[in-house]
Formats: sequence, C-alpha cells, structure tokens
Amino acid sequence: MTKVALASLNAADEAGFMAALGEVYEHAPWVAQAACRQRPFGTIAALHAAMMAAVRAAPADQQLALIKGHPDLAGKAARADAMTQDSKAEQASAGLDRLSEDEFAHFHRLNDAYRTKFGMPFIICVRRHGKDSILRQFEQRLQHDTASERRTALTEIFRIVALRLDQRVAAADQLKVHGHLSTHVLDTHRGAPASGVAVEL
Repeated sequence: MTKVALASLNAADEAGFMAALGEVYEHAPWVAQAACRQRPFGTIAALHAAMMAAVRAAPADQQLALIKGHPDLAGKAARADAMTQDSKAEQASAGLDRLSEDEFAHFHRLNDAYRTKFGMPFIICVRRHGKDSILRQFEQRLQHDTASERRTALTEIFRIVALRLDQRVAAADQLKVHGHLSTHVLDTHRGAPASGVAVEL
C-alpha cells in the first residue's frame, strides 16, 4: 500500500482527504470527516487522537453503530467474501481465512453467543493476536457485562485504526504499533552466542 504524506493530507481538499482516510474506521466515514475539519495536524499521533476524540464525543447510538459496522471473525461475511479489504487482510493475518470446518463452527458458535449476549460483534485487533489467543479472549470476554464490552470494543477499534493509519500515512512521527523481538541463541559447545542462526516465525 502506497503511503500518503501527512502534509499532503493537510493540504488536500475534503474529497482527497476522505478518499485517503474515509474508510479507516469501518463503514464510518463520519469519523474522518470530523478529523478533516480540524486540520492541519502536526503529527500522525495528533490525527489519530482527533479521530478517537470524535468517536468518544459521539452519542452512544452512533458509537454502537460504529461497533456493529465490523464483521464477525471468520463469519458469514468472510465466507461470502463480503468484507472490506482491510478486514479481509487483518483476519487473514491471524489465519482466520484458513480454518478447518470444526474451527469455523467453533467461531460461529462463539460469534452467536457473543451477539446474543451483547447485541454486537466481537471486536479484537487481530493483528495483535493469533488464532489461539483470539479464542481465549473470546471465552474470557463472554463473561463480562455489556458496558465493559462496549468500552473494550472501542479500545480495540482504536488499535485497529492505529495500525491502518500506520499503513496509510507517512509522517515524521510514528504511532506506537510496532513491537520488538530479540532472540539469543547460545552455542553451548563454545560457550558463546551462536552466529548465523536463521529464525523463522
């Protein structure tokens, strides 16, 4: 995906801004429209903050509509290839497009249980998880109350959007979405760190 410079977004007309960021919040262009009116942004962090503030300031029913605009994980929309490109790529990153029939059925049962209890889809930033940790979160969060799950859903949406902005916008700063992994392999024969070891994730 080609990134657009933050300076270009600041200088763009509303149509250009919306073309770049209108779908960052799933099926909720009103968030980008609210941010558009607050330009210019000095940093990508300020842009992200303005978008989050617009969501937090929205009425509860509009927040709920935002949550409901997201697809179920490994749900019918995924099987029908009816998701946005962002959601499709995100679910694929956790292997949710390669489930066995039993795994798909398990996700289907959890999706139904969650929707029955909370009246909204289960939302999690799948790029921060693997299939097993998503299932653990599903089971844990089914024990929560509706108010806390709505707050959690919005928090997860903000994480999803941070990653989407990171992929779309080039700026002098960076959002804190990149983790670090170090690997130390000891050559026990020499008693020193091993060299030339390939590590595959």
